[in-house]
Amino acid sequence: MRDFLKVYLPIALIVAAGFFIAYRLVDPAPSGTLRIATAGKDGAYAAAAERYKAILARDGVELEIVYTAGAIENLKLLSDPESGIDLAFVQGGTGSPDASPDLVSLASVFFEPLWIFVRSERAPRSLLELAGKRVAIGQEGSGTRALALELLGSSGVFERAATQISDLGGSDAVQALIKGEVDAAFFVTGRPTPMLSPLLGTRGIRILNLEYAEAYKFRHQFLTSVTLPAGVISLDPPLPAQDVALLAPAAALVARDGLHPALIDLILGAAKEVHGRRQLFSKRGDFPSASYLDFPLDPQAQRYLDSGPSLLRRYLPFRLAGFVERLWVLVLPLLTLAIPLMRIAPPAYRWQIRRKIYRWYKVLRRLEDDMWLVKDANAKAALLDRLNKMQRDVGKIGVPLSYAEQLYHLRLHIEFLRQRIEAWRPVEAAPPVPVPQPAKAS
Repeated sequence: MRDFLKVYLPIALIVAAGFFIAYRLVDPAPSGTLRIATAGKDGAYAAAAERYKAILARDGVELEIVYTAGAIENLKLLSDPESGIDLAFVQGGTGSPDASPDLVSLASVFFEPLWIFVRSERAPRSLLELAGKRVAIGQEGSGTRALALELLGSSGVFERAATQISDLGGSDAVQALIKGEVDAAFFVTGRPTPMLSPLLGTRGIRILNLEYAEAYKFRHQFLTSVTLPAGVISLDPPLPAQDVALLAPAAALVARDGLHPALIDLILGAAKEVHGRRQLFSKRGDFPSASYLDFPLDPQAQRYLDSGPSLLRRYLPFRLAGFVERLWVLVLPLLTLAIPLMRIAPPAYRWQIRRKIYRWYKVLRRLEDDMWLVKDANAKAALLDRLNKMQRDVGKIGVPLSYAEQLYHLRLHIEFLRQRIEAWRPVEAAPPVPVPQPAKAS
């Protein structure tokens, strides 16, 4: 048993150390709760988040929705580890990796055009027509406000005439425009939500059909020009009455760097289910996408967008797939260690056993060499005492039955040497031969 432990115990310790190291390096099980920052409850972000929540609940993950003022506030919450926000919808063009180096993109999920409604009897076509008017650009912290200020500033609206800016947004801006309290209002949303319906049917309020949309797209790289087809909202009466050119940033899912890879796959699976179909401004399969992103794409998200979910996640429940993946990460290094070690173990064990026998042959050989030096009975008796002691020590050797034959061979060889020593007769030195002396002369 001792010989067995000498060989196999170190191997077991090495494998256990490998298991411990792999366990420390493997990702822990994903959390069962996520918090996502959206915008107002009546917006497209919140509607998408509600659908995500239902999809993630099927796999036992609870999605907590946090309503905010919009994309700018979402970025602040994501950048603050104390906020507890894991991911958020962020409007394209509102953030940068320089300002938020700890954030990563998971995917862009839909275009969200800028809808500019203006009180006008004729169809407005230029942002310059808003110079000197009262304009609602959205509340503080919203992406709508950031985009409106950037476009109004780059268009020279503020330089042409004093323009009154209002912080109204959402339904408050809708009511203010209908009541004539403002002359124009900006909204950023992926579709004409019920909130905008009153504006679409109110006489004297029109959508700004942006002239030179391609030029704005060129000057602002995060924007895409899209077209709202005539009659797509209503055919009778046709709304809009003609095609309308709009500018659209892309809404993206942004997360704090370090989000569990399994949760990234789960979120992108939900995003594909929600946004992968044909939308008002995109074709089937356009989203989720690795394009239109302000922040670096997370490597796990890149793998998912390129190849889809892993084989395990396609066929196994979320929790079970995660467990098998973590188990595989643990087992793989163990197999890498254990297989060569277990191949080495049997020869090492055999060597350990045989070594206990073979090392006595060195002693036996030395006794045989000493036999030739025996010159008298005392030396012969001393040599036999040494051999007897060796025989007693060999008798204490314990080996498995499979190696008993080699042990008995050693004993036979000891007995053989004993017989030789006992039969050994030292050759006495012959007397010196006298040297003849020369005869003396007489």
